[in-house]
Amino acid sequence: VRSVAGPHGGVQSETPLAFLHRMMNGTSLEAKPLKFAYSRLTSLLRTLQVSNLDDFNALTDVADFVTLLSTYSEGIARFAIIMEPNGSAIPGASDPVIQLACLDASLAIAPLFKRFGSVVITSGTLSPIDLYPKLLQFEPRVSESLQMSTFRPCIRPLVVTRGSDQLAVSTKFDDRGDMGVVRNYGAMLVELCSSIPDGVVAFFTSYSYMENIISEWDGMGVLRQLTKHKLVFIETKDVVETTLALDNYRRACDSGRGAVFLSVARGKVSEGINFDRHYGRAVVMFGVPFQYTLSHVLRARLEYLQTHYQIREQDFLNFDALRQAAQCVGRVIRSKTDYGLMVFADSRYNRHDKRSKLPKWILQFLSDQYLNLSTDMALQHVRHFLRQMSQPIDQAALQSVLLTLEEVERMNPLIGQSETAGEGGAMITEATN
Repeated sequence: VRSVAGPHGGVQSETPLAFLHRMMNGTSLEAKPLKFAYSRLTSLLRTLQVSNLDDFNALTDVADFVTLLSTYSEGIARFAIIMEPNGSAIPGASDPVIQLACLDASLAIAPLFKRFGSVVITSGTLSPIDLYPKLLQFEPRVSESLQMSTFRPCIRPLVVTRGSDQLAVSTKFDDRGDMGVVRNYGAMLVELCSSIPDGVVAFFTSYSYMENIISEWDGMGVLRQLTKHKLVFIETKDVVETTLALDNYRRACDSGRGAVFLSVARGKVSEGINFDRHYGRAVVMFGVPFQYTLSHVLRARLEYLQTHYQIREQDFLNFDALRQAAQCVGRVIRSKTDYGLMVFADSRYNRHDKRSKLPKWILQFLSDQYLNLSTDMALQHVRHFLRQMSQPIDQAALQSVLLTLEEVERMNPLIGQSETAGEGGAMITEATN
């Protein structure tokens, strides 16, 4: 058992085989029957016709845990068992935690590669695309990152590196407590909400940072200024509360009052909620959404990637953070006729090694004139973009980027030929719309 010093005392990490060996010695259980624990429990509950399955969630979790443990105990340790004597974030509260952490993402997609001869992996947030073959352990036959086919510049990405007072803004650990940064972020959001109609969505790097900055904004009077222009809604960890907040946010946008939704990268809103049309005329990304680097699960995964796939720690952290940033700002554009602003509010986005990892469909609109902006300069670009997008849509230009039914039908023979040609394999593409 390897001990790691944690913020709440000693944290232990070990491989599934070592954990299973200790459990067998302590309980006299055998490893083979444990592989069937989950399926047998499920069968038993079905046979007994148990109506309220929620009462057995804890037992189901244990069965799931031991099934995975025994299934992946042999060979390379692709899971890690991490035990925290006190995993509670509340000082003085005792909450022991045991986690089974998957370290290898290729486990999830490997059955697809075995079952199918041709696999297409496509998404709008696969940048940098060359890291995925390493992470998922496959050799792509085709690997391509595509630009957006559009008839007008419907996206306006802006990199804001400093406030109106020329003070650099960033959520770096050393800067996030700086009252100047907090004040500039608040002033930036107020100015944007006063210039942008309908819905605005703001993403923060974590729940704790969002809570801290909202508390500071309340004391500074920023929230009072925001409510003069738009209603304010906040994402919480409670799914029901967040769903209700989203419903009311949409109502405020529909009524013409306008609203701003304060949410968190990697939260529910960033992963699966679309803010199309007037529900999202702008997305503001406060900071670069890096994972919490002191997380024991993350440390174990980084060590695994470095040891087995030679993926450096900083490369993976940058890749993951920029992918999440693209996931957040991508909520704003959902169709050919949609348009929206993407505000990257952190000085680190101005560095080429950071912004170059954004998807090509964002980079195609990110020219040099939209880099290294102050809040005042960004507002000028915002107003110009909104005036440009308020003009009537050129229907002829729109039709030029759309395929007609006849054109699709003419493509069918080519599609049929491509399906029978070649030996199969994986294709990975990045595109949107």
